[in-house]
Amino acid sequence: MVTWKMKCSACCLLAYRSDRNETRKLNCSERMMWKYSPDSDPALRIYPVNLGDEGNYSCEIVSSAGNFLLFSSLAVIVPPAVTLTCDKSGVVVCQASAGKPAADISWIPASNHSTEEEVRHPNGTVTRVSYIGWVNSTLPTVTCLVTHPATNQTLSLDLS
Repeated sequence: MVTWKMKCSACCLLAYRSDRNETRKLNCSERMMWKYSPDSDPALRIYPVNLGDEGNYSCEIVSSAGNFLLFSSLAVIVPPAVTLTCDKSGVVVCQASAGKPAADISWIPASNHSTEEEVRHPNGTVTRVSYIGWVNSTLPTVTCLVTHPATNQTLSLDLS
């Protein structure tokens, strides 16, 4: 017998009993299923994964060889949407929206005069915005470098 459980009250339970070739699914989304056939490979598949799936999972296997309990933690990473704009007053804005974890923003050429804001959203994602003044610069191009575990992006803006 194989049982997958998500660690919370009234959460998903996915079970397979080999002696009866029986599967059971309680409180599971249609996105949660066996990766292959539970009799040959009892791996859990969640597709597509979303932020609500994040958490701790346990897998219990009961067989003639004994009882085995495995724990697994799922962390969901969300790449941010990245934009680079310049307003009328010469302030360049680089924004990394709704990423998880928060993205890091840096500038090329490097600047000690940038300011940054961060907004934490209820769903666990974070928006970071970095501002840099470009009014008196002799350089024609500014580049924003966004670093994140899911993606690294470089955006350049020609200000000449």
